[in-house]
Amino acid sequence: MQVYLVGGALRDKLLGIDNSDRDYVVVGSSVDEMKALGYSQVGKDFPVFLHPKTHEEYALARTERKNGQGYLGFNCDFNPNITLEEDLKRRDLTINAMAMDEKGNISDPFHGQDDLKNKVLRHVSEAFVEDPLRVLRVARFYAKLFSLGFSIAPETMSLMREIAHSGELKTLTPERVFLELEKALKTDNPERFILALREADALSEVLPEINKLFGVPGPIKWHPEIDSGIHTCMTLNIISKETCDPVTRFAMLCHDLGKGETPTILWPHHRIHNELGLKPLRCLCQRLKVPADYEQFAHLVVLYHSEMHHLYRKGALGIVNLFDKLDAWRKPERVKPFALCCKCDFLGRLGFENRPFLRSEYFLACFAICQTVKAKEFVEQGFTGADIKAQMSKKRVELVDEYLKTVPLDELNDSSNEKPALLKAKDMTYVRKPQNNVPVTQGFFKVKFAQQYEFEPNGFEE
Repeated sequence: MQVYLVGGALRDKLLGIDNSDRDYVVVGSSVDEMKALGYSQVGKDFPVFLHPKTHEEYALARTERKNGQGYLGFNCDFNPNITLEEDLKRRDLTINAMAMDEKGNISDPFHGQDDLKNKVLRHVSEAFVEDPLRVLRVARFYAKLFSLGFSIAPETMSLMREIAHSGELKTLTPERVFLELEKALKTDNPERFILALREADALSEVLPEINKLFGVPGPIKWHPEIDSGIHTCMTLNIISKETCDPVTRFAMLCHDLGKGETPTILWPHHRIHNELGLKPLRCLCQRLKVPADYEQFAHLVVLYHSEMHHLYRKGALGIVNLFDKLDAWRKPERVKPFALCCKCDFLGRLGFENRPFLRSEYFLACFAICQTVKAKEFVEQGFTGADIKAQMSKKRVELVDEYLKTVPLDELNDSSNEKPALLKAKDMTYVRKPQNNVPVTQGFFKVKFAQQYEFEPNGFEE
């Protein structure tokens, strides 16, 4: 019986990255022997054991043979004669197919150390295509290691496309897809997960609502990057430098889903994309069984993020009403992440990345002032029931109105936020997505649309 440290624990150890999860493979043992040594068996598909003291995972060396569809469609053989190299060969990437014995000696039959040195994510063998989950895993490793300079080997990307085109991505369970997405959202560069899936032609199957954003243009004055999918990735990149919270990052990923629903006749404008975004958000969350806290916060960001860009148009009352919409009095922890999403939406545009966005700070200052209003004051004045709430709201509006008198004029009139990006035409290249072929008579939809919604003709527009 021989024990080896394997997988991500060894990979990250060689990269100098902290990794609290340590996995081991056991060669030359059996289920009965492991149990006799005090290990507890977990899992039904193949034998994995928990160490009696450390509770770290130890798995018997095994081989896998494809016998069906999906990432569960395998026959596993874990007899004591399975060699270490046979076990490592079934793994996805060379950098995950190394093992270290108890003396520190490294077994590296597939040259993972070379790929670590060259910063390449490369498949171990052609058997890579047998497991559709590997498309998501490679994209996630790319997001995790992108900041270190890693790239996906062209031949591995080719196999990822082969899997995507095979239709086997449909066999992945919703829970596993979301788990990979959640892990990707916790990396330094979650936007690379999205971009890698798109390059592999897998995003349309895994996250069709996000894929639909690519090729949808925004107004060039406010979105010099043009493409709404690119804008989404830019915002995701920026917010990941501000917070590690995956719930907030998920909301940022979803904030512009409505732009994929805007009728093409209205392009490049997306004046009610906040409302249009609720249906695709609901579809995405239901399909992937997204946890309620993720969906609830994303719902608020999708529906109300645009209000930050026109924060002062309805004065102090509008600001207090926005806090009401966020249910901020009962859930004050929502306000700062919401403001952060709005800030990163502003910064996530070509040429705007280094602009100051003081609006989020003024917004948070308004909330801090509003939090000083307590019900006790109005109870003592004799108010009861709904009148207490009304008086509290009135006091908040008065306080915010007084505070706004200290805010610079160029902030209040939006001039500080509505300066266009100083970019040259050569920096703004874009191939427009084809329009649909549906004939439009006398702009009927535009007329109907304009009658239903009132718009400001000028100002920052998403």
